Amino acid sequence: MALNSMYENLMGLPLFNGVSYNRISEIVGNTKLAFMKYLPGETIVQAGAPCTNLMFVIGGRVRLTIRNNSDRFSLGQTLEAPTVVSPDFLFGRNTLFPATVSAIDTVSIMQIEKNDFISIIRSDEVCLYNYLNFISTNAQKAVDGVLALTTGSLEERIAFWIIALSQRDAKEIVLSCRQRDLYTLFGVQRSSFMSTLDSMKERGLIDYSPNEIRVMSRMNLRSVLLKTPD
Repeated sequence: MALNSMYENLMGLPLFNGVSYNRISEIVGNTKLAFMKYLPGETIVQAGAPCTNLMFVIGGRVRLTIRNNSDRFSLGQTLEAPTVVSPDFLFGRNTLFPATVSAIDTVSIMQIEKNDFISIIRSDEVCLYNYLNFISTNAQKAVDGVLALTTGSLEERIAFWIIALSQRDAKEIVLSCRQRDLYTLFGVQRSSFMSTLDSMKERGLIDYSPNEIRVMSRMNLRSVLLKTPD
């Protein structure tokens, strides 16, 4: 990848939003960066691996898959370059990657070690603001999601659940779970659950089968929410 192209990709990332080209080139010149290539189908990181660095996708597409312990539930999502994988797990009590990440096509990854990223945000207010805004938005999203599970309509609760488990720039989001497990989780009758899915499908928000819910557009799914979570 050409240097100018890489800089442009970095400037397109939320964590570097508003950072000038000159500042990006300075960061690249003064920071120890690791670059890796992955072929289609290769595993980039396993869920539960320690998150000790920021992982930027600067070329290609990756698939993130989150599963519960019983493997009865999973949510898959596609991220396209330029993007960053689970940056809110770099700090805090849980610093393990929540999802298994695999390459869809040939993928270019750039990694910045945690200590080097700390140096960047200490010296650059724009980067610091972007990161704080990112993790604060995710924290607020979690609170809204819990409230929606108890007070919102079933449609809102389904939307919040999917939004909470996917990144803002995620595409091709697929929730894989038996319908019986889902309507039991939400505490509703099957008839109410199916009626809600049919309504969401008719409006082009989702498509579904007995074992999957496919999100047609994450942005449109957000439109059903009384409060925008992110």
